[in-house]
Amino acid sequence: MPVFFVRRRLALGLAAFLPAPPAEASEAAAWEALRQGAIVMFRHAYAPGGGDPAGMRLGECATQRNLDAQGRAQAVRIGEAIRAQGVTVGAVLTSQWCRTTETAELAFPGQSRPEPAFNSFFGDRPAGPALTAAARRILLAWAGPGALFVSTHQVNITGLTGIVPASGEGVVLRAEGGELRVVGRIQP
Repeated sequence: MPVFFVRRRLALGLAAFLPAPPAEASEAAAWEALRQGAIVMFRHAYAPGGGDPAGMRLGECATQRNLDAQGRAQAVRIGEAIRAQGVTVGAVLTSQWCRTTETAELAFPGQSRPEPAFNSFFGDRPAGPALTAAARRILLAWAGPGALFVSTHQVNITGLTGIVPASGEGVVLRAEGGELRVVGRIQP
């Protein structure tokens, strides 16, 4: 099997067993669901590179991969788009990585709070199932008011939805019958 496919299967983890998002999932449906209090999980805005440098430490941004000027501008646009669409944001959760907290702070100044369940497990695959389960519990418990905005990482979104989002892309979810259903995607 080519190395790409092996890496891809490893990157997907449990998400490889999830059903594909429905074909009717659209950006228009995503915005409407958010106006009604759904959940949006955004992959942090653009941060050049992949993964984190060796020796990365939480709480020390200088040791991490961070947003650049393009990523900071993208994060501001995310917040502007949410407001322009008439979405009321009820809560803003982030992983503890600097690039996710900065994305959330630039989009929604003063509203974010860290939630370790959304921390990346890119460098610690065995932690993935426990973090995914904890994140799923938080998302399923969301009842508003307003929409829930989560700034997290590709592996977390993929683990929950099977979708591999681009930097700054949002995946909108709705909790239905004890499950998370993908409503649509918001392009970066």
